Amino acid sequence: MRDSSLMTVIRKTALLTFLIGAVSLTGCNYAILLGYLIGGPPSIEPDFDVQTNKSMSDKEVSVCVVAFAPTNLKWDFPKIDHELSRYVAFRLVEHEIKVVNPDQVKAWLDSHPDWDKPEEIGKAFDCNYVIYIDMNDFHLYEENSTTLYRGRSENYISVIEMDEDGYGEKIYSKEVNSKYPIRAPRSTSEMSLDTFKREYLSRLSKEIGWLFFERYNGDDIPDAV
Repeated sequence: MRDSSLMTVIRKTALLTFLIGAVSLTGCNYAILLGYLIGGPPSIEPDFDVQTNKSMSDKEVSVCVVAFAPTNLKWDFPKIDHELSRYVAFRLVEHEIKVVNPDQVKAWLDSHPDWDKPEEIGKAFDCNYVIYIDMNDFHLYEENSTTLYRGRSENYISVIEMDEDGYGEKIYSKEVNSKYPIRAPRSTSEMSLDTFKREYLSRLSKEIGWLFFERYNGDDIPDAV
């Protein structure tokens, strides 16, 4: 057997051993394991694409991201709406979706405090879609605890499609109810509240982003603990 063939066998054996170990630890099924061995991790089509037969990844498409948080949430997290908008915008850009700078969107919102509908934002920035995130709930502590972190939130996501005349129509909606870490809360002795908030916003932006860009089975495994 040539050296290159031997190394190929060794690598495949090592991969098989690793994946079998992953099966026992994560509860993945053998069909997923076989998929990894044959062609890599199976991809999951974005729910937005499935439901609308449209895609935010098209080159000519631009997107505005806007989050709204009610007053009771902003008592504890004064900038949480803009923070989430920025995290989600970053996730989309990371996956090659063209997004209007969220700081520019915030500046427009601040200068137009009487804005009423997401399509007003879409018209102002001449974008194709407005992703509107209605934040109904947001917490960083485990329920009934001050010594354990667990991010929890309830969000209603809408997408407004803009036409050439600046009018918008809601074409998609989805609830995203999030919990992180998935399996067990984390002790507050491990990190500061601000650090955990950034970590949770990163996770939440990923969950929202998954509605609009392709992902793979197992992408959420690293966030389980």
